[in-house]
Amino acid sequence: MEPGPTLDGKTALVTGGAARLGAAIVRRLHAAGARVLIHYRRSAQPAEALRDELLQRRPDSAALVQGDLLDPTSWPRLVTAAVEFGGGLDVLINNASSFYPTPIGDATTAHWDDLFGSNARAPFFLSQAAAPRLRERGGCIVNMVDIHAERPYADHAVYCMAKAANAMMVKALARDLAPEIRVNGIAPGAALWPEGYMADAQRRAILDRIPLGRPAGADQIADAVMCMVTGPDYITGQILAVDGGRSVQQ
Repeated sequence: MEPGPTLDGKTALVTGGAARLGAAIVRRLHAAGARVLIHYRRSAQPAEALRDELLQRRPDSAALVQGDLLDPTSWPRLVTAAVEFGGGLDVLINNASSFYPTPIGDATTAHWDDLFGSNARAPFFLSQAAAPRLRERGGCIVNMVDIHAERPYADHAVYCMAKAANAMMVKALARDLAPEIRVNGIAPGAALWPEGYMADAQRRAILDRIPLGRPAGADQIADAVMCMVTGPDYITGQILAVDGGRSVQQ
């Protein structure tokens, strides 16, 4: 059997990398040989535990950077931290995201600023800050989008609009940063259920609309990210739906 793709000698920055999908992505990139810089905002304890887990497997292969991505000063600081840790930057994963309902009549400008800030503004400006370093090493950017960027989710209008902006960002940056930097996206469907967010009946209703009949799980999403990072280098500006066929269901 041929060996799998390798990221030996590469440095990856993953925002929101301490838990859930972000942690799965971090582990997958690290297993392929990358040195990973794990960004977190409040999740210090799980971030430290993940870093220590990875360092036990391979010394000097993981580090942490804390920051609120709504703060503009965080964007260049994260890039600087990645370069100081890994000697450069090869992969940026824009994973960090806010998600919660904003029913019409209850949505506020604070909700708008937070949801657009984490899902559109921060990924764009972090990508802009990282672009010179990524260009030096022929790097790539992968955004975590959402199938609801195209198909709205009830009572989540602001989040869905923010993810739609994120999806257009993938296409716009792919054009503007070519040919040195590839930019792609992953659009998960049901992957990990939000903790304490859905009743069992809601989950069953979602599964009934998925042709494959099951949620993805974190590893499926991480594998898709890995595909975008290490797959054919002629792919850019594309968003891969990892949704069990939900996006083609009537």
